[in-house]
Amino acid sequence: MNEQPKRRALGRGLEELFNIEDINYDKIEEKIMETADESEIKEIPIEKLRVNPYQPRKTFNEESLRELAESIKEHGVIQPIIVKKSIKDYEIVAGERRYRASKLAGKTTIPCIIRDFTDEQMMEIAVLENLQREDLNSIEEALGIEALMRNLNLTQEQVAKRIGKSRSYITNMLGLLNLPAEVKELVKKGKISTSHARTLSKIEDKEKIVELADKIVNENLNVRQIEEVSKETPKRVKQQHTEKNREYQQLEQELTDYLGTRVKIKNKKIEINYENDNDLNRILEIINFNK
Repeated sequence: MNEQPKRRALGRGLEELFNIEDINYDKIEEKIMETADESEIKEIPIEKLRVNPYQPRKTFNEESLRELAESIKEHGVIQPIIVKKSIKDYEIVAGERRYRASKLAGKTTIPCIIRDFTDEQMMEIAVLENLQREDLNSIEEALGIEALMRNLNLTQEQVAKRIGKSRSYITNMLGLLNLPAEVKELVKKGKISTSHARTLSKIEDKEKIVELADKIVNENLNVRQIEEVSKETPKRVKQQHTEKNREYQQLEQELTDYLGTRVKIKNKKIEINYENDNDLNRILEIINFNK
């Protein structure tokens, strides 16, 4: 019986990582490195590499890349990048920063580990690498989340579990994609914060959104002021305790952004919502609480 041996694809144990709910990007690279033989690390010409077509990040921090390039000039690329053989040359699955920094450093080759990935897995890895390792701007992050949902046919709840965020966080991020194009550009350029953008995304009138976005940029309005200005019929006098609570609205929003879940401050208490044990552990890690 002349049976052909099966070609190794992702490596033993790696396939299972794509079947768990809370997938972690670091574990993917770690598993590949653990299962790769030294003989599998190949020096591939940089000119034969192409970026992951599913990469949500469109801009990279130039200063950070220059620092990495200087390190590569002195020490070389310590950790190989992960690539996939394509019809022509290779596509980068993980490690685009190392690839870009190596080009800046004048390198002609870079160490690579070649693995087979489906298009769906390549897209998920690209999004995870950025969400869990790099700071995407809010619009890039929202586009990455939307791509995961569309291409992998996932619900908001499923995406939340896979990237370690709350359902409300996913909903709020996706809401940013409804902003007018010119406002999204302001968010990408860092002229409007995520907190401002989320507040604007809850307004239905597109012209009002653009008008308020200009005010944020030109008059440096905070989130509370935007909420006040956005009301069609501002109310004059409110009960004293309500006014007192409103003082904490911006802090609540900032904590919500930071923890990725709804936070309320009232009656001298801070209420932090969580959906399950995994979500609670995620929040505890963020606030650096050691159980």
